[in-house]
Amino acid sequence: MISTKKTAGIEDKHINTNRQTAIKESNMKMTSSKVIRWSGLAAMVSGLIYVAIQPIHPTDILSSVTTTQWAIVHYLSLIMDFLGLLGIAGLYARQVNKVGWLGLAGYLLFSLFYALALAFHFLEAFISPALATEAPKFVAGLLGMVTGISSEVSLGAIPIVYGLLGVAYMLGGVLFGIATFRAGILPRWAGGLLAIGAALTLAGALVPHPFDRIFAVPVGLALAWLGYALWSERREKASEFSPVGSARPEPSKAA
Repeated sequence: MISTKKTAGIEDKHINTNRQTAIKESNMKMTSSKVIRWSGLAAMVSGLIYVAIQPIHPTDILSSVTTTQWAIVHYLSLIMDFLGLLGIAGLYARQVNKVGWLGLAGYLLFSLFYALALAFHFLEAFISPALATEAPKFVAGLLGMVTGISSEVSLGAIPIVYGLLGVAYMLGGVLFGIATFRAGILPRWAGGLLAIGAALTLAGALVPHPFDRIFAVPVGLALAWLGYALWSERREKASEFSPVGSARPEPSKAA
């Protein structure tokens, strides 16, 4: 016959193992929940910066490149891009089970936009001012990509990559916005605003620069809205992650 004490000891060990596993899983869920929540703050700040830099962006001419205002705007743009990468990842992670392939495509494209924008803003913040005197035609050519003026010198593959940035921005925003609207986890109208704002990029081709910057405002507001919703969202309480098997069963009787 098996002793009751020995059987109870085996069951206690099994219960303790299950309890430790449940605690680890609970801690992982709570940690990932906090990370996603703080990524909402990153998205919110990124969207607000995107809106704020539009009216203060200096004119895209050669003489502006070496000004303090140019430096401030593009330093802010670098922060915006970095926070945007973090923020869009959190927005996608929050609704990953609902947005499907449409959301995945939008997330990847929008992330590509932020990655390429980070590279271009680094170029504008640090390289263009240094080359403004040494290679003014090259810098003027870079500015021409924004203003629509043809470059006098070869820029290599830079204009192609810049065009890809625009495509990723428009398609990424439209797809991610539609997927967010359909998922219904974050505010639907914020997702709709993101999709509409990104689609309005096409209308920007009909508006002379720099007045086309107005079309960036809906996208920035939508990202700030989504980010705020994610950041302020109440998560499940820690008690809801309580370990299973905490109740100790009665020892079984010996056979």
